[in-house]
Amino acid sequence: MLAKANRITRGADYRATVRRGSRSTGASTVTYIRPNPDSSVVRFGFIVSKSVGNAVRRNLVRRRLKAAAYELLPRFSPGSPGDAGVDVVVRALPASAQAPWASLHEELLRASARLTSRSHTSKGSVSP
Repeated sequence: MLAKANRITRGADYRATVRRGSRSTGASTVTYIRPNPDSSVVRFGFIVSKSVGNAVRRNLVRRRLKAAAYELLPRFSPGSPGDAGVDVVVRALPASAQAPWASLHEELLRASARLTSRSHTSKGSVSP
């Protein structure tokens, strides 16, 4: 389970991450990642709408996504204490209702690798 410090709890933070974050789309999820200079921790948020299924199915998908995020937490952690944190919002698509945990985990792993590599290349690139 994610600690309280690792959860996005305010609607404004969800909106800012979805609107201004980098997006990666998979078969079952859409992942948004945004640097958060106000925090030094990694925070996750999950959006599972009614299109995924009934309440039981939505909660199952949310629990699976939380478990996958917990395992990926060290991957997102800042390198040094002064580094900015990261906000990650995962939107579950209707296909996630039938997706097994391993599939969701792999999708989040691919999204994190794609988006973190993009941010490292944009930081290191210098235009002449």
